[in-house]
Amino acid sequence: MRYEADLHIHTTASGHGYSTIKEVVEEAAHKGLKMVAITDHGLKMPGAPHWYHFTNLISLPRTINGVEVLRGVEANILDLKGSIDMPEKVLSDYLDIVLAGFHDSTGYIGITRDENTEAMIAAIKNPYVHIIVHPGNPKYPVDVEPVMIAAKEYNKAVELNNSSFITRPDSYPNCHKFARLAKKHGVLVTINSDAHISYNVGEHSLALALARKAGIRNSQILNTSVLRVKEFLSWHQRQAAQAKGA
Repeated sequence: MRYEADLHIHTTASGHGYSTIKEVVEEAAHKGLKMVAITDHGLKMPGAPHWYHFTNLISLPRTINGVEVLRGVEANILDLKGSIDMPEKVLSDYLDIVLAGFHDSTGYIGITRDENTEAMIAAIKNPYVHIIVHPGNPKYPVDVEPVMIAAKEYNKAVELNNSSFITRPDSYPNCHKFARLAKKHGVLVTINSDAHISYNVGEHSLALALARKAGIRNSQILNTSVLRVKEFLSWHQRQAAQAKGA
């Protein structure tokens, strides 16, 4: 299975990334990718960039070396209401794609499984959020079934994160459950590198193996097709505009 886009990539702007946007795009082009999303960490992450970084992403060419470049963020879920650490104007006016997940040292207040589940579902309902990332992190257990039902209802994607199987190997059982229930409920899945250095851009073999094991179809994997990614984001852009105007 080939995929055309890597939708979760960090640069030096994240504080613990080790490659520039130029290096990321060069590696993507070398590996035959057609699209990347630059998704540096949200404002509450230690070492994260100022929000000026995200507004200034408009200076990026839309295409570099034949690779389309999406302007994005990996935001932090902050509370049980699904709030994330990015000003609404930045989300609505400057960014193409918004990932959201739980991270340490970002002020998230949940402790229990029920609280984590409530917060993740609330983030799914947030009109600016497109993809829930590394949801299988065992530090933040959730009830997977209601999360997946919400993701299906709100047409949000759930990530199988290749980096998780290296940095959080104990997340595999949870990730497998997410994959199985994605298959069951027909939830959109993204398979992303979560690269923090250019060499890892487009690396997805571990996450892809899990998707295959769970029986997930190509048609469920959002980033096997640039066109599918664009249609997904356009649909959500319209939904967010309607919500803002309501």
